[in-house]
Amino acid sequence: MNEKRILIVDDDDEIRELLEFDVRASGYFVDTAKDGMEGLNKALNNTYDLILLDVMMPKMNGFDVCKNIRQAKLAIPILMLTAKGTIDDKTEGFDCGADDYLVKPFDIQEVLLRIRVLLRRNQIEDKTALSDEVLKAGDIEIFPETLEAVVVNKKVKLTPTEFEILYSLMQHFNNPVTLATLLDEVWGYDSNEDVRMLRVHVGGLRNKIEPDTKHPKYLHTVTNVGYKLTPFGEG
Repeated sequence: MNEKRILIVDDDDEIRELLEFDVRASGYFVDTAKDGMEGLNKALNNTYDLILLDVMMPKMNGFDVCKNIRQAKLAIPILMLTAKGTIDDKTEGFDCGADDYLVKPFDIQEVLLRIRVLLRRNQIEDKTALSDEVLKAGDIEIFPETLEAVVVNKKVKLTPTEFEILYSLMQHFNNPVTLATLLDEVWGYDSNEDVRMLRVHVGGLRNKIEPDTKHPKYLHTVTNVGYKLTPFGEG
C-alpha cells in the first residue's frame, strides 16, 4: 500500500511541529509549509493525499489557499484547523471547498481520526467495483474519477465531501436518508455536533445541482429525518 502524503500548513511553529511528529508517527509521509503562499505553491506543484490547513496565516489566509486549490480543480481533501470556530467561520471554510473543520485547541487523536476518515472517503475509485452502485439516475449522473456531476447536461465540479453526500443519496434515491446514516456513510461516524456541518455541505451541493435553491427539484429536506434525492425531479 502506498504511503499517504499529507501537507501541513500552519504558521505556528509549535502546532506545526506537533502535528508533523504525530502524523508522521501514524505512518504518513509529511510535508510542511509555514505560511499560506508557501502552502499553496506546494499544493499546486506536488502530489498530496490530504492537506491540514490553518486559517489565520501571513501572506495568504487559509480560506484563500483553499479557494485557489479548488479553482485549480484539485480534489485533495482539506481539513481546516483553526481558532475561528463560529458557525459563520465554518460556513466560510466549507464554501471555500474545505471538507472538514476542527477548532483549536484540538485533541491530536481527533485530528488523526478525521485524517483517517477523509482518506478513506477519498478512495472513491474503490466504489466503482460495486456491481449495484448507482452512478446515473434520472437527470443526474456522477463521475467518481473527476468528482463531477452532470445535471440535465450541466456539468458541475464537486468537492470530495459534496460528491460523497450525493453518492450516498443516489444509492437510496427516492427514499429518505436519515442524518445519522449520511454522517456514517460520508464521515464514518455519527456525531450530533457534525449535523450542522452536514447541512452546510448540503447547502453547497444544492447551489450546484438545483435550478432554484429556494424551490429544490432534486435534493429535498425531510423534516425530522434527513434528506431525499429525487433524481427524476419529482417532489
